[in-house]
Amino acid sequence: MPERRLRTPSPLSVTRVLIVDDEKNLRRLLTNMLTQEGYEVVTACDGEEALALLADQCFDVVLSDIRMPRLDGWGLLEALAERSRPPVVIMMSAYGDRDTALKAMKCGAYDYVSKPFTTDEVLLTLRKAEEREHLRRDNTRLKEDALRQFGFENIIARSPQMLEIFAIIKKIADYKTTVLIMGESGTGKELIARALHFNSPRRDNPFIAVNCGAIPSDLLESELFGHVKGSFTDAVRDKKGLFEMAHTGTLLLDEIGELPLGLQVKLLRALQEEEIRKVGSSVGTRIDVRIIAATVKDLPREAREGRFRDDLYYRLNVLSIRLPPLRDRPEDISLLIEHFLEKHSSKHAIHKPEIAKAAFRMLLDYRWPGNVRELENTIERAVILAGETITPDDLPPHLLAPAATTGVQATEESDNPLSLKRGVRNLEENLIRRALELSRSNRTRAAKLLGISHRTLLYKMQEYGIK
Repeated sequence: MPERRLRTPSPLSVTRVLIVDDEKNLRRLLTNMLTQEGYEVVTACDGEEALALLADQCFDVVLSDIRMPRLDGWGLLEALAERSRPPVVIMMSAYGDRDTALKAMKCGAYDYVSKPFTTDEVLLTLRKAEEREHLRRDNTRLKEDALRQFGFENIIARSPQMLEIFAIIKKIADYKTTVLIMGESGTGKELIARALHFNSPRRDNPFIAVNCGAIPSDLLESELFGHVKGSFTDAVRDKKGLFEMAHTGTLLLDEIGELPLGLQVKLLRALQEEEIRKVGSSVGTRIDVRIIAATVKDLPREAREGRFRDDLYYRLNVLSIRLPPLRDRPEDISLLIEHFLEKHSSKHAIHKPEIAKAAFRMLLDYRWPGNVRELENTIERAVILAGETITPDDLPPHLLAPAATTGVQATEESDNPLSLKRGVRNLEENLIRRALELSRSNRTRAAKLLGISHRTLLYKMQEYGIK
């Protein structure tokens, strides 16, 4: 029967250890040593018994001798290597040398301990194995979190325009083809780029994003392509560029429309040749990078007017995605409001507030020039400021005047005598003026007469130019 010991809490919360050795005294010695340090220990006398235990139990670490009857350590190591998620294996032997240790590593062992060993040697090796496992698990968790965060199901939308974009992304995610994403600021261009990356075969490789408009033009070439030591005054060492850092992964060139014309030529060559040349170097470096470009600018017009190279535009525009502004997909606003309420209530550990009908109506009616980013910031602000219910007073001042429309809309309304918005504005302004008159310009009393808050009255007075 296998020998078992109960564990006390381990300093690094490991950890079940399987000791595999044909020497009973050594099994007992290791069991006592590790149990005192908080490990949970199970033992087996050879590889076959170990595999039987591993068939229906999970172990974090296997500490195995090499020479054993029936199935030895090499056979056990080979059997464990075939598993999709094998435990960490540390080999032990009294007959080993440097070559044996190297062979064990090549066969998949994490480390090797020579017999006879000290308590500190074994514990140090186990601690290193634990740290490696913690890092591996954290890395796996981060990748899984990224997949959940940037999966298509987590881009909140139900409008036909966005559903069509999701369908396009699913079709092109597996291919290396260059993608150009266009749309107003705040529409989620980087989110779409990340969705493309994390749903592609490159998901386990780097995703690098650079804002081409945020880096001074004299530094941008070095940032993108890297430089060699001595290529300019401050080049005290070789530096990798973002293209090289994104090798085998994806590089997002955000605000590509801000790229200087001189650099556009070099970028075009890099895309065509799949090769970069560092600043100060005469030797090219091969790269395997998927390029996604994003811009708020109208690139076709920029190309026609000579501010963007037309050959680079055609090279980038292999597959294009144009993200609609939030005002053109109003059916997504209520979904996004609910999503951001959940997100920021959880983020700030605040009870999720309700939204008053008047506030909800204002959120739906507003045109959101800052798009999804502006909506999220507005909801986060409201979650922090509100109590149990978000009211109009918890919203930013400019939302309290939704009728302040764009120039074109204002002209259309002024030319239309049947405009409901125009009639409502006129009525609202007249009522405010009448209330101020009755209250002898006492704004607190006027607000009570109108049935609105003092703060709302001040915004309305400002909107209508009432002094």
